[in-house]
Amino acid sequence: MMIWIMAVGLVLLAAWRVNWPALLADKRRQHLCFGGAIALVPLWMLQAGIRDGLEIHFLGLTTLALMLGWRLGLLMATLALLLVTGFGFETWSEFGVNLLLGVILPVSFSYFLFLVTYSYLYRHLFVYIFVAGFFNAALTISVKTAALAAYMVWSGEYSWQIVQSDYLTILPLLLFPEALLNGMAITLLVVFRPQWMCTFYDRDYLINK
Repeated sequence: MMIWIMAVGLVLLAAWRVNWPALLADKRRQHLCFGGAIALVPLWMLQAGIRDGLEIHFLGLTTLALMLGWRLGLLMATLALLLVTGFGFETWSEFGVNLLLGVILPVSFSYFLFLVTYSYLYRHLFVYIFVAGFFNAALTISVKTAALAAYMVWSGEYSWQIVQSDYLTILPLLLFPEALLNGMAITLLVVFRPQWMCTFYDRDYLINK
């Protein structure tokens, strides 16, 4: 119950902080938001079930966080999770855990890491693509996987030996594909649709470089 309260509370906080009048007046932004949510659905449906509750799939949440920002990214990822759960690829009993550890944590971590790179690293196009995008995505899926593994052990669902041998050992195989998927998506968006990326600023990353 505590996980449900935390997860729903954070989603409501994100929704409360959204500038809804501006969003409702911007059709392009609305299409971008819902398009991002829909794009996650087939990506999350392509999952491998090792054991119940220990499914693995690519996230794509680093791209969503950099494209929409923390608040809208969180809301659209939540919408994608609702759809995936409604289609039967996830269970409603695990919705709170999936929301907190599979959506809120990775979106927040991705956006936080972007803020760190924006504040402390040289603002260059390649820093944005490779650090805030490529390496960010690899770290994000690592954090999400480690958090879910820790929860499964803490809750008593599985022993540490099972989680380590059947779940965590697969993580190295996910790092590069997840990083490449997000890195390529961010590169294409920055080159062809930079106006879609709310965290990409021409004046910082391109002008006077």
